[in-house]
Amino acid sequence: MSFSSWMQDHRRSILFFLFVLAGAGLVAAFKLPVTLFPNVDFPRVVVSIDAGDRPAEQMEVEVTMLVEEAIRRVPGVRDVHSTTSRGSADISINFAWGTDMALAASQIGQAATQVLPQLPTGTQISTKRMDPTVFPILAYSLTSDTMPLTQLRDLAQYQLRPLLSGVEGVARIQVVGGAKEEYHVIVDPARLQSYGLAMDDVSRALAAANVVSAVGRLEDHYKLYLGIADTRLKSIKDIRQTVLKTGANGLVRLEDVASVTRSSEPQWIRVNADGHDAVLLQVYQQPGSNSVQIARSIKAKLDAYHGQLPKNVKIANWYDQSQLVLASASSVRDAILIGIGLAALVLLAFLRNLKITLIAIVVVPTVLAATVVLLTVLNMSFNIMTLGGMAAAVGLIIDDAIVMIEHIVRRLRGASGDHHGQVLEAAREFVRPLTGSSASTVIIFIPLAFLDGVTGAFFKALSLTMAAGLVISFLVTWLAVPILADHLLNERDANQKEGGRLTDWVHAKYDWLMRRILARPILVLLGILPLLVLGWVAFQQVGSGFMPSMDEGGFILDYRSAPGTSLAETDRLLRQVETIIRANPNVDTYSRRTGTQLGGGLTEANEGDFFIRLKPFPRDPIDDVMDQVRAQAEHKVPGLDIEMAQLMEDVIGDLTAVPQPIQIKIFSDDMDVLGTLAEKTAAAIGKIQGVVEIRNGINPAGDALDIQVDRVKASLEGVDPDAVTHMVQDALTGRVTTQIREGVKMVGVRVWIPAQLRSTESDMGKLLLRAPDGHLFPLKRVAHITTISGQPQIGRENFKRMIAVTARISGRDMGSTIRDVKQVMDAPGMLPHGVYYELGGLYQQQQIAFKGLMTVFAAAVILVFLLLLFLYERFRIALSILAIPLLSISAVFIGLWVTGIELNISAMMGMTMIVGIVTEVAIFYFSEFQSLPADMARVDALIEAGKNRMRPIAMTTLAAILTLLPLAFAIGQGSAMQQPLAIAIVSGLVVQLPLVLLVMPVLFSLMEKKNDI
Repeated sequence: MSFSSWMQDHRRSILFFLFVLAGAGLVAAFKLPVTLFPNVDFPRVVVSIDAGDRPAEQMEVEVTMLVEEAIRRVPGVRDVHSTTSRGSADISINFAWGTDMALAASQIGQAATQVLPQLPTGTQISTKRMDPTVFPILAYSLTSDTMPLTQLRDLAQYQLRPLLSGVEGVARIQVVGGAKEEYHVIVDPARLQSYGLAMDDVSRALAAANVVSAVGRLEDHYKLYLGIADTRLKSIKDIRQTVLKTGANGLVRLEDVASVTRSSEPQWIRVNADGHDAVLLQVYQQPGSNSVQIARSIKAKLDAYHGQLPKNVKIANWYDQSQLVLASASSVRDAILIGIGLAALVLLAFLRNLKITLIAIVVVPTVLAATVVLLTVLNMSFNIMTLGGMAAAVGLIIDDAIVMIEHIVRRLRGASGDHHGQVLEAAREFVRPLTGSSASTVIIFIPLAFLDGVTGAFFKALSLTMAAGLVISFLVTWLAVPILADHLLNERDANQKEGGRLTDWVHAKYDWLMRRILARPILVLLGILPLLVLGWVAFQQVGSGFMPSMDEGGFILDYRSAPGTSLAETDRLLRQVETIIRANPNVDTYSRRTGTQLGGGLTEANEGDFFIRLKPFPRDPIDDVMDQVRAQAEHKVPGLDIEMAQLMEDVIGDLTAVPQPIQIKIFSDDMDVLGTLAEKTAAAIGKIQGVVEIRNGINPAGDALDIQVDRVKASLEGVDPDAVTHMVQDALTGRVTTQIREGVKMVGVRVWIPAQLRSTESDMGKLLLRAPDGHLFPLKRVAHITTISGQPQIGRENFKRMIAVTARISGRDMGSTIRDVKQVMDAPGMLPHGVYYELGGLYQQQQIAFKGLMTVFAAAVILVFLLLLFLYERFRIALSILAIPLLSISAVFIGLWVTGIELNISAMMGMTMIVGIVTEVAIFYFSEFQSLPADMARVDALIEAGKNRMRPIAMTTLAAILTLLPLAFAIGQGSAMQQPLAIAIVSGLVVQLPLVLLVMPVLFSLMEKKNDI
């Protein structure tokens, strides 16, 4: 049985299967997770170490170096970076992409734990695996004009947090800001001394008075009782009545020597929203969960709870990742619908038949729905890359249907006999060229499977989606289009005249032109020479970048005041920045964290960030808004260093270690030399156009009071240095001695001395300490107190000391800016002998990505050549066909140059894909040339093949260009991610028609006779 007969016999089952597949795709589309990023395992683990208040250099030797050496022995570790400051260190470990990061993080944690006994007593180590879920996907602020921050935090912590934690897909709800309630026991040292008591006596008495414990069991009358001794403190009155001492003079209660008040714990972070002190609720998702569904469920929970909310409390959303995801999805939907509509108009204009047009168009939604089923099977999600891949694939999907239906229609016209059998026979004879042409596009994506780095992490999802769509497109075109054509087309459709006078005129002009070109092939060389020259000029002029930039609708503003600046002073400076932000007409809302960051990490009291959300369009582009805020902040608040980045750029940068495009890593063992060179480098690159937000990498801690206890003097007072340290600590920070349960929360009881005795630097020496025999002595009697300036952080990379100067770029491409940076750094005398530098940051990631993509491009060209060689077994034919897509690469660079789009990883993806796309059309032309009678003259055959393929090539080219136009124009939020890819493909398609119909015949004509080709 022939394949045509088989299709005829099984046409109902084939169509029903495709109908079920499309229906399954529609159902799967509503269940597929929707996220911003593909599910990516970033190969980075961060180890955080806390070891008290040791100086940075001592910390480096005693802690950091030991942990680094232990971690380096873990299999798969590529690089180890560390930053050491007073009492703390962060070690970043990078692995190869594709590493099992759950196992790697566990091994890193074990290695760090094994070295713990060698570290100073009290050292704490934590390990964190970096992935997109460490950043919130949704955030709300709670503000009130009347409710205290303590109550506002309790509302968030004990009511809203449990309410929202049960939402499916939520990993955790973090409460940031506000104040935790505490009882403050403010002890009067003089009165305490008069009773012969010490601070330790107060702490011990409170702890002993607040106990609940089981004391035994009692069996009586066949029942077993558990004896419980409950002496818990239950109120502020109980605290005041706590007995400290008994004696001949009666009882000494706590209220006799101290005041007890309800207050809040000391605050070293500050949070606000839209200028009001606030408590923030930040929602984190589980890996692989649906961020859009989480956002909807959270909103529904909050709406339902709104009636129980105190009237003076306002809940406002200041960040919602799902808005960007939904906007991107809407943009893709619009791009697909617009593209299909424009392609339908092209088909209708060329074919002048509604039924034929509908047969070709119906393929697109069927293929896209089936692609969604495959995404579900592969455990993928809807995200900016998979959605972009579907939008970019529409033009290629419809190409297959166009050439198949056009071939069928052309075979039907003028043929005699039963048109039903002729439809399937025409489809059968077209299977081989359709297979070869589809394969030429699909194999382009094979090398992309081996990409690593950020490029592979993100664009594998796009390429896999497109490859899946193209494979399914081939199957649907092969099986469904002939059956639909056989069922829907009638004799009238078969006998419809092809084209008209315009077509006849175009064919005549093409015949005239080709005979002259084939007679003088040098004319083709003269025609393509300007394309090559202009392409080379464009290649030299086009800028280069990394990831495509898009308007996300919000950005991060990181800030840092001078080292050691108090929280209050930093807050004062930031209020000025808030005034600038509120005055900008493009800003919708903002939130601010001081002493902590959006990602949840704690920082110094002089550091933090804003998240600024902009109003919906129409408004100024986000880059312009960032420039406006930056210019005003630098002018009006000169004491503040700021950095700005869109959230996705900032997140990707944080996940890969360095978010800045420019990072100059200077290596030397001498910290003084590094500090001098860092300042010199920062000043030098500050003169380069477009370089902004420069940081010299010198990050000193704030000034410190160094208390050196004299062991001899301390022993004369009857105390040891450790006891002195603990007494000073209790005086300065207080001691939480016990906790009192109030409902579902525990409230601490902090024993402290009056603020006026610990408020200034001079008070330190006057602090009264108590010896075991009861006498008091000032701290200055046993210790020498000096002020030491803040020590800078110590950076290390793979055991070598390093300092990193960072900067961002505004109004320029990365490639040209880095060239200027290299020129500055390579200038004679810039760095002394023995000191060297390396470039890191996003530029390093760009270079890794470009290297990988160039390898992919070369592999794609080789695979296409092998396919052509397999199809035709002639080197000259394979080379002639391959020359056409390679020539179209010149148009890609011209298109990027003309549109002002950078050559980034998205554009390079498009450049690679154009090789397969143009090859596909070239195969169609050559398959037609081969199908002509062997006795036809070579020139006549070349021209006839061009005439026969002119209409389908023109239709596929125009349809592909029009379906990509919405992406090329970046219509809608999120589409800018695929804009460089779309422009690269469109640019190559623009020259596809003349290259295939004019240049390719000349290349063939330079070979031997047709029957030898």
